Amino acid sequence: MTEPQRTPDELAQACADAMFSRDQASQSLGIGLQDIAAGKARLGMTVRADMIQGHGTCHGGFLFALADSAFAFACNSYDEATVASGCSIDYVAPARLGDQLTATAIELTRKGRTGLYDVRIENQHGELIALFHGKSYKVRGTVLTQETQDD
Repeated sequence: MTEPQRTPDELAQACADAMFSRDQASQSLGIGLQDIAAGKARLGMTVRADMIQGHGTCHGGFLFALADSAFAFACNSYDEATVASGCSIDYVAPARLGDQLTATAIELTRKGRTGLYDVRIENQHGELIALFHGKSYKVRGTVLTQETQDD
């Protein structure tokens, strides 16, 4: 008997669950999945004391990691193993100790083996903290059946 066909959002949720269970980096940073849909993801993170740099604000690397994780969940939501081929970030405002950050990734286009995604990071007041742009590249394999070889 075959498994019933999943909706795109059910597939995205299954992919997110599988990826998150293996994503030690996001877990160690306290990043949590808040919402997932086909081509979209929303993740959250609280700025901890060990994330504060010498100017008293959140180190940009942690902001990049949050945005990159949201990007990864969005572009892997179709059960096609996908990696980043390029990313950039613009820091707009500082994130401070205790801030509740939300990164929302939105797919702009996906054709062939590549896709483009934008990620907005906002704090608990809805203030824009950073804008991230990522380009994805589809490799061999699926998310639900993880490949052990490189493409």
